[in-house]
Amino acid sequence: MANLKQTLQQIPLFSALDDEQIQWLVKQGSEITLPAGTQIAKQGDPADGFYIILDGTTKWTRTVNGQSVHAVTLGAGEVFAELILLLDEPYPTTGYTLTEVRVYKLSPETFWELMQRAPTTERQILKIAAQRSQIHQSVTQQQAKLISLGTLAAGLAHELNNPAAAGSRAAQQLRDTFSDIQARLLTMCQDLPDAQRQLLISLYKSAVTDLVNTRPLDPLVQSDREDELTDWLDDHAIQNGWKLSPTLVSAGIDTEKLDAIADQLTPTALQSAIHWLTESLTLAGLVHTVEQSTTRISHLVKAIKSYSYMDQAPLQEIDLHEGLEDTLTILNHKLKYGITIERQYDANLPKICAYGSELNQVWTNLIDNAADAMNGNGKLMIRTTQMNQHVQVEITDTGTGIPKTVRSRIFEPFFTTKGVGQGTGLGLDIARRIVVDRHHGEIWVTSEPGNTCFHVCLPISQLKSQC
Repeated sequence: MANLKQTLQQIPLFSALDDEQIQWLVKQGSEITLPAGTQIAKQGDPADGFYIILDGTTKWTRTVNGQSVHAVTLGAGEVFAELILLLDEPYPTTGYTLTEVRVYKLSPETFWELMQRAPTTERQILKIAAQRSQIHQSVTQQQAKLISLGTLAAGLAHELNNPAAAGSRAAQQLRDTFSDIQARLLTMCQDLPDAQRQLLISLYKSAVTDLVNTRPLDPLVQSDREDELTDWLDDHAIQNGWKLSPTLVSAGIDTEKLDAIADQLTPTALQSAIHWLTESLTLAGLVHTVEQSTTRISHLVKAIKSYSYMDQAPLQEIDLHEGLEDTLTILNHKLKYGITIERQYDANLPKICAYGSELNQVWTNLIDNAADAMNGNGKLMIRTTQMNQHVQVEITDTGTGIPKTVRSRIFEPFFTTKGVGQGTGLGLDIARRIVVDRHHGEIWVTSEPGNTCFHVCLPISQLKSQC
């Protein structure tokens, strides 16, 4: 007991306590020894007391979206669990002992009594709590930035990989198809009269236009037409007709068009002509695929440059619609499989003076949250309007809604309705800071099951003088 009293007196937090207060403190708690490697507390656990570390070293980490990040290391003379007792919140971090650790534990009731009995200690505890809060917020904000960057990078990698892979496959097939078509073209030039060659070339040009500009057929319709064309090719002794029919049907070629050339060609010439036509259309389709792929890649690169306002002044006149569209492009990998997007844009919406890249972060957080709330399936509606000297953006989803009991807290730092470690609890806090603090605007939410809407209201001319 005497050793405990002496140890407590040497701790800076209790250095101002008189002998009577120290004696009281010694009688209130319990000493606990923990072996190295022991989990002291788990993120999300409720507070069960106030702890003073008498000996040893502890490590505290915070899990954000499945990733564990170091928060703080605490040793002899330091305390923990003060912040969660003051806020009546669960542990924001997980703690482990790095060495054998000896702690002195006070019950929550004793903690509050200590605060009343010792004003000097109370002030120090509040100071420690404020410092710890800043540490947790700094760690989580940094991790939130990394997660946001990772989300964008993953989305771009996914979106860029598809057209890049398609372009690569098309380029490989182009080489083989080009060799085949050159050889067959040489044979046709020797065997066909000029009038028949011109007929084939005319059919080819018409088919290429259909191939490039016509929307794909319904799968059932495509299948029926392929079967019909395969039967025609088999009837005319065209080899591998079942391989040729998909390309011919996609180019809008039917039995009537083939009858027109069959009437003017010998069976041998028809064989060569059909294969030349199919290979030529395949070649045109591959070129079109390469063109589409490179165009898609260019569009994505342009979108990310526009999204981040690369090489541009941070504060400038911006078009909100462009920012919203860039964000939808960046997040397309989360939206395209089951979420329908409805746009209700005010065609006369004025430009505003704003920090464009920061507002894009707001749209990213809100749209990303909406996609999560709908579990990847539902309807996302984005609406813009002008109201007097303000513009308003509304982002609505058909998810489960935000319970009324927590709705007033969703813009608080670290508050999240997701599971432990699945969200930073800072996305909406960051959005609020950008809208309210940086742009002097407003952000609020209305919610019911199947209809949650975030409203962002921004002044048109508040920052005009700085642009």
